[in-house]
Amino acid sequence: MGHVEWMEFVPVERVPRAGDIVHATESWEQAAGGGVVAAVQLAQLADSVLFFTALGADALGRRAKAELEERGIEIHASFVDAPQRKGFTYVDETGERTITTIGPKLGPRGHDDSLPWHELARCDAVYFCAGDVDALLHARRSRVLVATAREVATLRRGAVELDAVVGSGKDDAELFRPGDLEPEPRLIVSTSGALGGWAQPGGPFSGAPVRGTVVDAYGAGDCFAAGLAFALAAELDVPQVLDFAARCGAGALAGPGVHAEAFPLP
Repeated sequence: MGHVEWMEFVPVERVPRAGDIVHATESWEQAAGGGVVAAVQLAQLADSVLFFTALGADALGRRAKAELEERGIEIHASFVDAPQRKGFTYVDETGERTITTIGPKLGPRGHDDSLPWHELARCDAVYFCAGDVDALLHARRSRVLVATAREVATLRRGAVELDAVVGSGKDDAELFRPGDLEPEPRLIVSTSGALGGWAQPGGPFSGAPVRGTVVDAYGAGDCFAAGLAFALAAELDVPQVLDFAARCGAGALAGPGVHAEAFPLP
């Protein structure tokens, strides 16, 4: 459950400083954003994936829906009277991404009766990365609910018990501390890229190796969170859940743009 950004990716040697001009030999566009990344990762792991979202009622919104359906994802989208959110991502020679988004984030709205909210009751897991409080309450119908710390304000207002929350120890916009939510999530995870991260309960965990060369860091965090939701639904123990999620996060680094790899459960 989340948002879509129509993203242009531009590989460059380095991100320009103020006043600089950099040159690129190629670029590409695709449906992206945290919700898309998670849905694509889950499509590599699960038998079926439902994606609840909101899209702009314009050509880019329709194009994003068609692209995701081609990837085998079942889209449940509200089309809103607003431009589709867009973005621009530099990918430097080390694979690090630098993102600019354009326009407000569009997430699913729980009062929209055109969406089949009852389907969430048959879901083994939901990863919540955008939406309003009513959408969050609908998401709690699933057996497992994992959320991103980016949406802590919505999570606080919704006051539902999460099976896990995933934050970042490197990104100020995704910091999460015990006590930030009531009730407290059953599992709190803070990631630190290749170093791994910290979980409560569970303590420190290691990152996973990348298969081959690091190509692009875009979406690694949301692939991690999607893998974590899948592993929790499979009822693995916490160390196994974290190891599986770390492999999904590392898998995102191995390809350009929105990239995810399939991994067998332990």
